[in-house]
Amino acid sequence: MKPRQRVRRALDHREPDRVPVDFGGSAVTGIAVAAYERLKSALGVGGETAVLSRAFQIAQPAEEVMQALGADFRPVYLRGPARGGLVELDGDHLRDEWGIVYRRPPGGLYYDMVSFPLSAAGVEDLSRYPWPDPVDPARFSSVRETAEALHRDTDYALIGPGSGISLFEAAMCLRGHAAFLRDLVLNPGFVRSLLGKLLELRTATLGEYLRRAGRYLDVVNVSDDLGSQGGPLLSPTLYRQLVKPYHVELFRFIRQHTDARIMLHSCGDVVALLDDLIDAGVDCINPVQVSALRLSSRELKARFGSRVVFWGAIDTQEVLCQGTPEQVEDEVRRRIADLAPGGGYVLSAVHNIQPDVPPENILAMTEAARRWGRYPIDTATEAPPPSAPGGGKAGRPFS
Repeated sequence: MKPRQRVRRALDHREPDRVPVDFGGSAVTGIAVAAYERLKSALGVGGETAVLSRAFQIAQPAEEVMQALGADFRPVYLRGPARGGLVELDGDHLRDEWGIVYRRPPGGLYYDMVSFPLSAAGVEDLSRYPWPDPVDPARFSSVRETAEALHRDTDYALIGPGSGISLFEAAMCLRGHAAFLRDLVLNPGFVRSLLGKLLELRTATLGEYLRRAGRYLDVVNVSDDLGSQGGPLLSPTLYRQLVKPYHVELFRFIRQHTDARIMLHSCGDVVALLDDLIDAGVDCINPVQVSALRLSSRELKARFGSRVVFWGAIDTQEVLCQGTPEQVEDEVRRRIADLAPGGGYVLSAVHNIQPDVPPENILAMTEAARRWGRYPIDTATEAPPPSAPGGGKAGRPFS
């Protein structure tokens, strides 16, 4: 099958010829600059590395690299604004268009958020805050042309808009994470006002973007981290009361402007929220952080697999960075056996491939995807339990 046909069958919960692979299709399924430089060297690829996110040090893979890894997706990104974009305050500090300040610590791999512009704000301050212009024409420069050309001239599935965080996570970044989590209990009026404003801004941008690219897209990526390593950042009750209504509106808006499937990126263990997220309109869940889940990937498929597409699941915390290529292959084989039968699975690393992942493990992941991802999936013999990185007994990342 061609990549677009393969992806569409998988998203329809039907079995294509093989499991689709996402490498670099979005800002949350890509690779850190340091790891990408080593991967380019291993592949013999030259040229300057395009940086997708300076704050988080994420590369934009070149077409040659994406082809070498068998990637089935291509991104259609929003651009930056003409004015008020990322500003370098000094060598170690950046400020983005929202007013959030980032600092790169000595020896740090990326920039951390250190200043939150709405940390002391009240409801009345939201109307006075200098919000970014959501429909700055520069954001949409070449979007239509890029989407149309990729759809016409290639067979890849297209993901958009692929950058930016949406509602809950954006609110935490503007308010400060601890402060916003307290607001959920102590200041729900502020929460509703802030989420309402963010919804207004996001739909304004998405409306202009989807008017240009919506007809060509297969997937719309929405990023909104709701989980931690230990579980959701808020209870299902608080999610339903304070956040879900805004997700429902956001996803409804997207569906009014495109036939593309909605992929929600949320790190951490969000199993307790999955029923509500699916009900709100989520078609695909990413990155399936297997190292955090209380359920095994097989249990996850049995419980939710008929209602949501799983996207990711190749462990980044231990296997990709510390494992051998053989252990990476075992990980890929196991996740495919658990999540791919019947369709409904897209293989990628859990979130962006981090700086400490060696190129041989990235290549082992994509080679194993081609080897073990062909339908019908062989589930008669379960993949052998791999040893943990370092030779010990396998821990939760392999559960």
